[in-house]
Amino acid sequence: MKRDISNELLVWKEQPKRKPLVLKGVRQCGKTYILKEFGKENYSHVAYFNFEETKSLRSIFEQDYDVKRILFELGLFLGQTITPGSTLIIFDEIQECSRAITALKYFCENAPEYHVACAGSLLGLAIHAEQSFPVGKVDIHTLYPMSFYEFLAASGEELLADYLIHLQPGDIISALIGGKLRTALKQYYVIGGMPEAVSIWCETKDLQKVEAVQQDILSSYELDFAKHAPPSEFPKLSAIWASVPQQLAKPNSKFIFSHVKKGWRSKDLEDALQWLVRAGLVYQVCKVEKPFMPLSSYADATSFKLYLCDVGLLRRLARLPAGVVLDASEIYTEFKGAMTENYVLGELVKHVDEKAYYWVSGNSAEVDFIIQCGNHIVPIEVKAESNVRARSLAEYRKKYAPPVSVKTSMLDEVSGSEVRLIPLYMIGSMGTMIGDV
Repeated sequence: MKRDISNELLVWKEQPKRKPLVLKGVRQCGKTYILKEFGKENYSHVAYFNFEETKSLRSIFEQDYDVKRILFELGLFLGQTITPGSTLIIFDEIQECSRAITALKYFCENAPEYHVACAGSLLGLAIHAEQSFPVGKVDIHTLYPMSFYEFLAASGEELLADYLIHLQPGDIISALIGGKLRTALKQYYVIGGMPEAVSIWCETKDLQKVEAVQQDILSSYELDFAKHAPPSEFPKLSAIWASVPQQLAKPNSKFIFSHVKKGWRSKDLEDALQWLVRAGLVYQVCKVEKPFMPLSSYADATSFKLYLCDVGLLRRLARLPAGVVLDASEIYTEFKGAMTENYVLGELVKHVDEKAYYWVSGNSAEVDFIIQCGNHIVPIEVKAESNVRARSLAEYRKKYAPPVSVKTSMLDEVSGSEVRLIPLYMIGSMGTMIGDV
């Protein structure tokens, strides 16, 4: 399956002053696959080492950080010569060997002619970042779950994905094409962007098999909590994680610590929450008091919402049946907003800005997302269906007069006015649709 990050990897390969590359991301988002495919397509040989599968590899790094010796012994282990420039060295699950993480500094300083790419889970890397991470000596890239555009391409709809990417404000989307895109988007809500789930769907169109994959992924995350967290934090991590769907389902979806478990307060759960945020498993969207730059300076860290890293996993964690989503059942009406917001946030994180906020005005108005897009602060109102009435956005505009704002819904309309109408299925192109304003 083609991933957008391949272009970033090509740029890295051609850099004259190349540092070791660290590809981070949540577990099972496709890091190993993309690095192996990149190696096959762009190098004569791939030298692959997995520190989780082959624990004895760690001994090679225990003696010292002599890069020439390390490379020689790694070559002996594989039975092949590791050649600068023509061999891609892949260190997988590098978070399992802290000395290998530290060694990246010496690859950067003493052997820059070797092409080294590493994959690691965000949770493990976040832990080692406080101990041995070679800051400034590596190029860090993040791989997210597959975007809606990547999902379309993987589903055999490359032309449709390309069509979406090249739409411009004012272009007309026919009812036929719009209907096809809305159907695909509902499928994406169900399946999400985890590559194995997408692959199973493309191969079998069997939703039971998709849900089995999603459940395995959720279970693996729980195992990661137990593996990496101190014993005292594990029950808190699991409780926060499990509470996200319930918190999003509330009319006011602000995260309430006491709703995780009766008697627990913010000071009891704050460390566990930040573990999940650093691991990339949840996105924390804080309220901003004023939409001015830099947004982080106006954020209220005590008032926030939590979303999952993948909309398909949110649906599975919530035990929401796939048929309810695909058929747009009325019993799904209240949670539909949470699903749609989670989808939009995921697309914004991947394509526009890694950090989003929200804005409220007393009890009368709430704008779903506020992001920085170029030189502008852009408010975004999210509608799960075709309703584009946005009183909260109107109040925000009256108060702050932004040069551009966005409404996104199921309407097949792309407008270029001060209030940009962008269909939900092309919110990933928001940066292009906004332009220079």
